[in-house]
Amino acid sequence: MRKRNKPIPAPSDEDQGQHSSALVRGLQILRAFTPADISLGNQELIERTGLPKATISRLTYTLVGLGYLLYDPVLGRYSIGPATVSLGYSGLSSSAVVYMAKPLMQTLAFETGVAVAMGMRDGLEMVYVSNCRPETPVTLRLNVGSRLPIWQTSMGLAYLAAMEEGLQGRVIGQLIENSPDNREKIRRAIDGGLESYAKHGYVTSFGDWYSYINAVGVPFRPSDGSQLVAITCGGIKDLAPVEACVSIFVPKLKSLLAELQNRLTGATLPPTGEYMAAMVQRD
Repeated sequence: MRKRNKPIPAPSDEDQGQHSSALVRGLQILRAFTPADISLGNQELIERTGLPKATISRLTYTLVGLGYLLYDPVLGRYSIGPATVSLGYSGLSSSAVVYMAKPLMQTLAFETGVAVAMGMRDGLEMVYVSNCRPETPVTLRLNVGSRLPIWQTSMGLAYLAAMEEGLQGRVIGQLIENSPDNREKIRRAIDGGLESYAKHGYVTSFGDWYSYINAVGVPFRPSDGSQLVAITCGGIKDLAPVEACVSIFVPKLKSLLAELQNRLTGATLPPTGEYMAAMVQRD
């Protein structure tokens, strides 16, 4: 996966008074790590966060002491510590949406022969919080924690389409500000995604992220007030041709959403052992 090459956005000026600056900066350091990073040095942390060297040194010392980072004195580099890993898995395991969706997503992956994933927004990127693969040798090798661009993917566009209008506008503005050279491409992709969702209830990404990948996506906002998520279904073009994406994957995704909502509200209950069976099937 690609690495960030711009500083992680900090809270806006209007919000600064409500945040602890030390906490915000410490979290910026932790968020600088991506699934592709085994370790990061001070200079990489400075480049990714935009924080001064003295601040990086002070906060990494604290994060190492608390177990959120590990430090290799020989290499002079940091890696994610057990406390951070534990916190992340605790968050995922306590999510009813992720828990209930997993077996449904795994079933859909088996039925379609392509990957099915769930993601949430983190700043100007989408982050995988769940991922299911079919029993085929060729599939997308993305995992929980993988990051995707918002405006080039069905996951990001589906999420954006269901956001509250005010927040949606701010995120679109930030996307353009973060990549001004792609202003027209961003606007065109987002407008197309919003129009598709308004008319059909889903969004598409046919070769927009990588030329050989097709996918469709739908947003899901649980009725219990849990955080908005997006669920996608797709893969390489040979396994996910446009016609199949629209005529097969989309109806199955919509059925998945309906069943997931029923299970979350107690209208239907998952069969005994279904979740554990799906967990056994994962890589």
